[in-house]
Amino acid sequence: MTALGRQKTIAALSEEAQFANMTTIRRHRPDYQIILYMGLLMLIGLVIMYAIGPQRANVLNNAYGSNYDSTYFFVKQMFSLGFALAAFAALALIPYTLITKHAGKLIIIALGACALLAFAGWTHWGIAQQSLGATRWFNLGALGSLQPAEMLKFAILIFTAGFLGGKVRQGKLNDKDATLIPLAILTGISILFIVIIQKDLGTGIALVSIIVTMLVAGGINIKNTVIIALLAIVIGGLVIVSAPHRMERIAAFLKGDDTSVTGDSDSYHVEQAKLAIGSGGLFGVGVGNSVQSTGYLPEAINDSVFAIMGETFGFVGLVTILVLFVALLMRLLKLMDHLVDVRLKLLVAGVFGWFGAHVILNVASMIGIIPLTGITLPLLSFGGTSMLFITAALGLVFQLSHYTVHPSRLKEARHEDFSSRRGIGRSRYTGRSGSTRA
Repeated sequence: MTALGRQKTIAALSEEAQFANMTTIRRHRPDYQIILYMGLLMLIGLVIMYAIGPQRANVLNNAYGSNYDSTYFFVKQMFSLGFALAAFAALALIPYTLITKHAGKLIIIALGACALLAFAGWTHWGIAQQSLGATRWFNLGALGSLQPAEMLKFAILIFTAGFLGGKVRQGKLNDKDATLIPLAILTGISILFIVIIQKDLGTGIALVSIIVTMLVAGGINIKNTVIIALLAIVIGGLVIVSAPHRMERIAAFLKGDDTSVTGDSDSYHVEQAKLAIGSGGLFGVGVGNSVQSTGYLPEAINDSVFAIMGETFGFVGLVTILVLFVALLMRLLKLMDHLVDVRLKLLVAGVFGWFGAHVILNVASMIGIIPLTGITLPLLSFGGTSMLFITAALGLVFQLSHYTVHPSRLKEARHEDFSSRRGIGRSRYTGRSGSTRA
């Protein structure tokens, strides 16, 4: 082995040892506010499913001749919440080093699932579930459906945090050959499956948001930021132009409330969403009294649930829900700022980008300030796969909150020898009673 090869090997081993020895940071009380805000949002979502589930079942029964029970959507959401909470608990308990160790395998599995779904869709295989002209789910029969794009977002989160974290430590975050081109290839393959094949622009934007947030948190320079932004604009424009339904949404957005330009049908969805929010007034029409969920507002139980909540709970209710979202996102930022290892900081930054992108895109499209984009509202929309993986990501974040460092010790901790058995010491102040405070 050459001297250069030995030097690289020693450096790599040193990095891995430093990463593994992060556990020498004294474990302390986690951030239970993450559970509080997440639980409140889940509870609100369950209430809204209980309220509009019977109406949704009635609409589908009349339109497609199905035989949904009035409690079907509420019960199914209960099961989804159960699986999501189990995922949260699992990711909060399984050592994060074990998860990050298998990041490459997660990427391969997720991309393989997307490829299998594409093959199943092209061959009209029964396991591929088609809806509204798109093939985005595996049909699992009695178990429901699985959206591999959500699995891919989780895998991208874990893999990219480790990959970029290593490059940051090596001082190669802005290196084109070592960092940016490999990451661009991975992103391009993911976009191919999600946006081009599965025709899911909203999920594609959320995936890109995960990666971009990590790059920004890692310290990418202005030059590369501008290049990435220009590439995103060009590729985004090509993706939109290549799909007629996306061009229709852009036209409807540019038309605004002037129905004389392109006709009522193009902007029907957004107009009904605005009508639902406006009908709620200050305090809403009350649980079970929604009119828009009886068939007027498309996807009332999924992508349009924010508008239904506006009608049900009113302006005050929507502000309360947005405050909960902002509070949860702020906890993620605080946690990110108090972590020592750059890879863990980037992982939390990715969760912030993932969660924040869903909230911003969903809310902004429902109130008409961006073109309509089909994307779930985290923890509130009906459906299991999205909730499962985003809750799993929050579970991992909750686990990392055990290892934050008090601001007064951050500078010292980042220069401390992690191989020392002394560790970092207390990461929070201790009160007289022995309890810890942030």
